[in-house]
Amino acid sequence: MALENILSFARSILKNIVKPGDVVVDATIGNGHDTLFLARLVEDTGHVYGFDIQNDALIETEKLLSSHKLFHRSTLFHTGHEHVLDCIPIEKHHHIKSAIFNLGYLPKGDKSLTTKPDTTISAVHQLLDVITPGGIIVLVIYYGHDGGKLERDALLRYTSSLDQQQYHVLQYSYINQINNPPFIVAIEKRSR
Repeated sequence: MALENILSFARSILKNIVKPGDVVVDATIGNGHDTLFLARLVEDTGHVYGFDIQNDALIETEKLLSSHKLFHRSTLFHTGHEHVLDCIPIEKHHHIKSAIFNLGYLPKGDKSLTTKPDTTISAVHQLLDVITPGGIIVLVIYYGHDGGKLERDALLRYTSSLDQQQYHVLQYSYINQINNPPFIVAIEKRSR
């Protein structure tokens, strides 16, 4: 297929922006696959800060990173992404190049624990304040669960209201698929 699927497209965006030495955020580490992908991109001179409210996510991510000998490129926090700027050292704030959010619930985890609109918007807002010009936030929005449509709608309202003089906002989705297919919203902070 010539068109990239949602996760592949999200990674293409990250691969185009993240370089060795960059500071990046995985706002919802889940099983660690994006954390690993980012750790490979930033190499030994960069760093990945990861967040999740579920201890199982941290355990699985640490195992995955360690099995690839890349755990030293990351710092994982057992807290919600709304605490992103409280956790990342202040001297790194204005060096953050990119962030990814995979919204919804932990695959194979407790489906009653999901991301929430208010905490997600808080995290995105904080990151937009400090991300480097040209930096990108990628939101992979899964909404086929209880509360998912509320989060989707709140994020679409928030991101579509961002000032076009400061941000480019892209939506990437397949519009003919059934069963609430995930989609991407990518926000690029414009250079001044």
